[in-house]
Amino acid sequence: MYENITGIVPPMVTPFRADGSIDEEALRAETRYLIDTAQVHGLAVCGSTGEGQTLSVEETRLITAVVCEEAAGSVPVITGIIADSTAAVIERGLAVRDLNVAALQVTPVHYVFRPDDDAMTKYFADITAETELPLIIYNVVPWAYLSPQLLTRIIDSVDGVIGVKQSAGDLKLLADLLMMVGDRARIMSAVDALLYPSYALGAVGAIAATLTAVPGLCVEQWNAVQAGDHQRGKELHEKILPIWNAIFDHNLPANIRYCMELQGRGGGVPRPPMPATSAVQKEPIREALIGAGVVLTNDELCAAR
Repeated sequence: MYENITGIVPPMVTPFRADGSIDEEALRAETRYLIDTAQVHGLAVCGSTGEGQTLSVEETRLITAVVCEEAAGSVPVITGIIADSTAAVIERGLAVRDLNVAALQVTPVHYVFRPDDDAMTKYFADITAETELPLIIYNVVPWAYLSPQLLTRIIDSVDGVIGVKQSAGDLKLLADLLMMVGDRARIMSAVDALLYPSYALGAVGAIAATLTAVPGLCVEQWNAVQAGDHQRGKELHEKILPIWNAIFDHNLPANIRYCMELQGRGGGVPRPPMPATSAVQKEPIREALIGAGVVLTNDELCAAR
């Protein structure tokens, strides 16, 4: 099913309750909203937006199972794995192998020591060999950021590595990767500030936090670009960029939850030690959503009653 990984693939938040447990009903409701209302093209769970680094193997399986069951094959589901060893990644991959996931989304090792290029290539080769699942490299770790040259080497030499989620803000690195890889892999953008130019350059879609914050706008933008309406794509860029500027902070997953709350969607609370959205952060986020037409002003709310 990995050939269907394209378009808008929101990385879902994990709806934690105050006691740290996972709110399965909220997770199901958000899955239905994203598929039925926002009409996204896929879903990603247990990534950095979903605070995957805090999840146990059992929680990773539970979240994946709930979303796969609710999606019922209507869109591909990707399971994120954020771990520090080959064995830990394989354990999580094997835990979801029977759940019909389209792919795993795996970070490079993110502890202080970066494996050299040969060891990094072997890391991904060992994971795909043991799990027998397609793998998307989540290129996000600053001190283990993989160059376009290394990513291309891994894609060409490791069976099962089928794509890259290219993060950070450097559009040239994305452009270089797209040019080097061509159509040999699924290159998904996570350059949140520059989604529109990512699509124009040839990214086959996005797995990016902004997609969860405002999925409807992001689907509209993707559809506009695919239809060749670049004027509309740029107009939507000018609505989406201020939202990214407002939410991008050390507690990004919490700020995405606040966007969801303003839109009537339940995202739970962040898992400690991540703080909730502060009072100082809330107003700029709300103003950005109002400016994009996603939520109403107080006057508009009163008039609608």
